[in-house]
Amino acid sequence: MTAIATTQVPDAISSVHTDLFIDGEWVPAAAGDRFDVLNPATGEVLAQVADADATDARRALETAAAHQAEWAATSPRNRSEILYRAYELIMNRVDEIASVMTAEMGKPLAEAKGEVAYGAEFFRWFAEEAVRIGGDHTTTGDGGTRIVVSRQPVGPCILITPWNFPLAMGTRKIGPAVAAGCTMVLKPAELTPLTTLLLADILVEAGLPAGVLNVVTTTDPSTVVTEWMDSGLARKVSFTGSTEVGKTLLRQAAGTVMRTSMELGGNAPFIVCADADISRAVDGLMLAKMRNTGQACTAANRIFVHRSVIDEFTEQFTAKMAALKVGDGAADGTQVGPLVEPKAVAKVASLVDDAVSKGASVACGGGGP
Repeated sequence: MTAIATTQVPDAISSVHTDLFIDGEWVPAAAGDRFDVLNPATGEVLAQVADADATDARRALETAAAHQAEWAATSPRNRSEILYRAYELIMNRVDEIASVMTAEMGKPLAEAKGEVAYGAEFFRWFAEEAVRIGGDHTTTGDGGTRIVVSRQPVGPCILITPWNFPLAMGTRKIGPAVAAGCTMVLKPAELTPLTTLLLADILVEAGLPAGVLNVVTTTDPSTVVTEWMDSGLARKVSFTGSTEVGKTLLRQAAGTVMRTSMELGGNAPFIVCADADISRAVDGLMLAKMRNTGQACTAANRIFVHRSVIDEFTEQFTAKMAALKVGDGAADGTQVGPLVEPKAVAKVASLVDDAVSKGASVACGGGGP
């Protein structure tokens, strides 16, 4: 792989709020603590963000609970129009949002722009769904009684998003909550909070009332989220992340019988059969493996190739991988950005070392650029 030059911190970072967003206001953490957000390509500090504790978490959720009844009473059309305005605002600021995302997460700028468009679509979709929340009615078997089913907002929601798709995972969770009439507390990943904070500002501009969305950034997610889960105020949790953390949240949710939506880890085998078109298989694997710099839960993580085509497949796959350009995601020509943090680099290096120690050979790469 070829390494290319790095670039400077984008100007858009300076306009992003870095405090907690609670009850429509940007406020510092109660203890005054802050943490650094780094550019994974350079190690440079992009911003210092408020570092919340249990006190801040409690305040955010109490705010969401206090506004729930009023927000639930708003008209579906009003909620729809807020989401559609937010969609338009995002699409008008694609370059700005993408530059912030690339700076804090590392993905190539072209992919970041693609995520902005993809993420904005969740707001447009749920803007349309907000006015189509229906119900049902039927009669009992004896014909003497009519049963009417109506759908109501479930109540305050806990939203927990991962670092690898910081905009799209936010819009994917916020969109349905707004459409349904639920208030929410949102904890973004500590590695990529800036995109979420920028998204909160966009929703304010779109007309989202104070207290509906509350964003809490923290380096102590266990304390913050446990405060929410044990409170009895939240009625739903939506989490995208590891299976291990998901199991913990499910156990905590059982205590108050919370509704849950879990998008957890998985395995994604890529299988090449003996009769495969090898060129097409390799092209498919490049998409399946290298999207988002390979940092996606859907990325192929095990490749099984029939022994009769292994040599041809390896030759073509190695050539494609070796031709990729590695560098700062904001630099022209970058196809593979940095891994999100040093811990991820160390993990990948250990996997390579383990494979080699067990008989594997390195066809290309195998070390840092």
